[in-house]
Amino acid sequence: MLTARFDLRDLAGAWEAELARLAGLDVVARLWDGDHTVVADDPAEVADRLGWLHVVPRSLGSWPQWVELADAVSDEFDHVVLVGMGGSSLFPELLATTFERGDGFPALHVLDSTHPAAVRRTMALAPADRTLVVVASKSGSTVETRSHLDVLWDRHPVGSAFVAITDPGSGLESLATERGLRAVVHGVPEIGGRFSALSPFGMVPAALLGLDGDDLLDAADEASAVLGPDTPVDQHVGAQLGAFMAVAAQHGRDRLTLLVDPRLAALGDWLEQLVAESTGKHGVGVLPVVGEDAAAPDPGTRVYAVVGEVDHGPLDAPAVHLAVEEPADLGAQVFGWEFATAVAGVSLGVNPFDQPDVESAKVAARAALAGDAGAPPPTVALDQALGLLRPGDALVLAAFVDPALQPELEQVRRVLGDRQGVPTTLGVGPRFLHSTGQLHKGGPDRVVVVQVLDVPAAGSPDDLPVPGQNYSFAQLLSAQADGDAAALAGSGHRVARVALEDLLGLDGAVSAG
Repeated sequence: MLTARFDLRDLAGAWEAELARLAGLDVVARLWDGDHTVVADDPAEVADRLGWLHVVPRSLGSWPQWVELADAVSDEFDHVVLVGMGGSSLFPELLATTFERGDGFPALHVLDSTHPAAVRRTMALAPADRTLVVVASKSGSTVETRSHLDVLWDRHPVGSAFVAITDPGSGLESLATERGLRAVVHGVPEIGGRFSALSPFGMVPAALLGLDGDDLLDAADEASAVLGPDTPVDQHVGAQLGAFMAVAAQHGRDRLTLLVDPRLAALGDWLEQLVAESTGKHGVGVLPVVGEDAAAPDPGTRVYAVVGEVDHGPLDAPAVHLAVEEPADLGAQVFGWEFATAVAGVSLGVNPFDQPDVESAKVAARAALAGDAGAPPPTVALDQALGLLRPGDALVLAAFVDPALQPELEQVRRVLGDRQGVPTTLGVGPRFLHSTGQLHKGGPDRVVVVQVLDVPAAGSPDDLPVPGQNYSFAQLLSAQADGDAAALAGSGHRVARVALEDLLGLDGAVSAG
């Protein structure tokens, strides 16, 4: 079941007016009908992106086949390594961290970092002869995923140890056929990556974990019925939540601070991508803030979304409270937030299904990798980077580092937020390029990106070559960092690169004190 309670405060009048406007536009029914004009006159990236509304019955019908695949591999493998980015990786990771895997089923590890230490660590954790590799990519051409596939295939070129999840006709499907992969599971072409959780991209990993996918999908099915085309807007939780996010952003409260039930702790990372990449474009957007609490600085720029049971203390800003009775309610939360995010895009006047600024960073990264880009950004002192902050800003730490450093960087982030009196977020590259990176470049000029890059020297013993390519993982990650900095600067956003030691030294000084 999907229920919400709103504490609107100063947003009440604007929220009610927006709900009335959405009702007049018949937004809910038109979305269900696949009417692209409710989002944009141009059908591109709208008319072919509404399949998530109808995917639950389709996945329920396919679930027995996916269980059969999972049963077949569970005796052969102790580990599953899933390689994918963004929507292909975040929901499987959420499943693996939320639920205990079924008895006798393999452990699931998600690899979405191009840092050579992370790649080496994953391969050491999951021995080649006891590991099933799941390659998840809609297009089949994502550079990170193809690089991971190259190195994992090179160490164990056995087709029966690989499964591909990809859209029909992709280059990955052709490669899978050529190499004789155990299975190719087709995605739904009418669903974009970040809306794909309840499609094969999320549910095949659920089967491989031995989870009760029927429970998740049934919860989503119940939510879709409650959010159906005949539900009036003023009773439609998806429309209400979407209007809440949009109206808040239009009134300067564009930091959606997510307070999530510990039972669903990783839901915040999945929501971060869904909301940021869908709304952050053309100078507007909602910045999700994950990992801060109700006492975090600058409540005047925030609204809160409390998902489930959270001991949060007083909230000094408008808030929505979403009920969660049990972890299987995750299915309902996924469908509800997807609908809300689509409505928020309509309210903000943007297409929630495209990502126009993600490609700019990819283009710049390819140029850097080929040696055709300009000089990388200079490294400056942390104080100089923080000097770019203005009142009302948020601080983004964009860390192209070994993901093992994330706990330390989270502490640094909190220290900086308290000292500067600003909301903060942390993104570890390259995964955030497929998530909040869209908002950093396409959203409002209300963030300062402090970038840090720490990779081994190319060709050093700590680096790792990408088989069959003329670059290594260290070179790829460096190019991605340089490309993102160039794309941010090119879009007129504020970015500065600082040394990792500068950040960690700050944390060490605070801890020592």
